[in-house]
Amino acid sequence: MGDSKLAGQFFDAAIGLLQRVRDEEAGAVEAAGTLIADTVADGGRLFAFGAGHSSLAAQDLVYRAGGLALMNLLAVPGAVGVDVVPATLGSALERVDGLASAVLDTSPARSGDVLVIISLSGRNALPVEMAMHARALGLKVIGVTSVAYASGTKPRNASGTYLKDHCDVVLDSKIAIGDAELTLDSVPAPFAPASTVVTSALLQAVMATAAGTLADRGIEPPLLRSGNVDGGHEWNGRVFEEYGDRIFYHR
Repeated sequence: MGDSKLAGQFFDAAIGLLQRVRDEEAGAVEAAGTLIADTVADGGRLFAFGAGHSSLAAQDLVYRAGGLALMNLLAVPGAVGVDVVPATLGSALERVDGLASAVLDTSPARSGDVLVIISLSGRNALPVEMAMHARALGLKVIGVTSVAYASGTKPRNASGTYLKDHCDVVLDSKIAIGDAELTLDSVPAPFAPASTVVTSALLQAVMATAAGTLADRGIEPPLLRSGNVDGGHEWNGRVFEEYGDRIFYHR
């Protein structure tokens, strides 16, 4: 079996998952986009959080050409991405009780804001506690997770629940437990994860819905333009000035 055949199999698997979420999660995408549009229109702020590789989809929404300028990254030190050394520390931090509440309590997030929480398994303390505490503070929570984990794994947090149990809107990425799409008899472990592709696409669909919903209401969505396009920096400068009190990555 050549490498090109495996590449094609991965693309087919990813496309199949994207078609599933497009069709099966359409209602949830619409609800999440409407919730974000409502929050923007009402003067609220937007935050996104993910730990480890789940943070990639969160970062994909922040300070992004073609994206809403109001989306801020809620960062947990040592848990954003895989730049912490050793990388296993990031995984360990996901299981620490109390960390999520401490981060939220010292963040700008407040009642009336929206927090997008991304966690593939949805079983660790950090995303579950983050969702629970955010709702207790009066935030709305959009969770992006694989619901399959809730029936195929045990929860790994004090509450004994999953991220999906503490959200106003749940987006199911449909990713199989283990997050690997391909197998070979000659390879002892499954390989080729698709969660980043699918989760990022789901969230960009949500943001597109939010922008369109705002426009339908006669509200110009606060979008950023590429700094590599003529006039982009000037455009973004005006957006930062107008919405500066709701943007925390540009100070």
